[in-house]
Amino acid sequence: MILIADGGSTKCSWCLLDDAHNRMHFNTEGYNPDFMDTAAITASLGHSLPDTLPVDQIRDVYFYGAGVSSGQKGKVIAAALHQVFPQCRAHVTEDLLAAARAVLGHKPGFAAILGTGTNSCLYDGKKIIYNVDSLGYFLGDEGSGSYFGKRLLRDYLRGLLPDGLQEAFRDTYNLGSRNDVLDRLYNQPLPNRYLASFAKFAYDHNNVSYCRDIVVEGFEAFFQNLVLHYPRYKEYSFNCVGSVGYNFRDVLTQVARGHGMEVGKIIRSPIDDLVTFHEQEN
Repeated sequence: MILIADGGSTKCSWCLLDDAHNRMHFNTEGYNPDFMDTAAITASLGHSLPDTLPVDQIRDVYFYGAGVSSGQKGKVIAAALHQVFPQCRAHVTEDLLAAARAVLGHKPGFAAILGTGTNSCLYDGKKIIYNVDSLGYFLGDEGSGSYFGKRLLRDYLRGLLPDGLQEAFRDTYNLGSRNDVLDRLYNQPLPNRYLASFAKFAYDHNNVSYCRDIVVEGFEAFFQNLVLHYPRYKEYSFNCVGSVGYNFRDVLTQVARGHGMEVGKIIRSPIDDLVTFHEQEN
């Protein structure tokens, strides 16, 4: 049997596929090697995996992860997998390949991730052949949950949210003082996940023009700084995975078409399509 994981920065979706093609789904927290080491990942898996999971019978683990930007980053995840699943062969690669395989299968095209962070690529049906670097939440990640969360949090701390939203934001998140927020961002783990947690506020208040406008602006920034730099991008349909892209898919569709791209597949999570991909491969 094999285990497949789609590992975002916030949540990791897993599916066990046995030899009779039965599927067992479960979730854990996300494991990004930019923010967690092998020991932390191993400890989290130890108390998060279902008790019924037959860890000694799993022969292959296919882990697609956010932050797996190099072989060294992949080793951080692989070392944890080998400790938890002692009989497995660990196949660790970037989550962008999971997105491409989920929305395109073996067809070439354009695929993106719009979740806690962003990423995008051109895919030839087997591998990623072109990528414009999203640069992470400090320098880029336009159109992501952390990008929208940063904007909302910044405007809140400066008192710039429109009437009604300032109070609603304070009551929703109970943030404490400015210093409490800055301490959480600069001195505690997983600041990208913390920022992305505020993006839901824009969705919950999407009837307010301020919230609609920052979503449009964020997706415009995603296209201007990333998508439009792909060669012949208008020849491809726009396909993406991720909760942010899915929740705001009407706005995303509008922005994509405004830049001459027809919209293909927009899904919340790639895990089901990814399992189907591996089911056909095995």
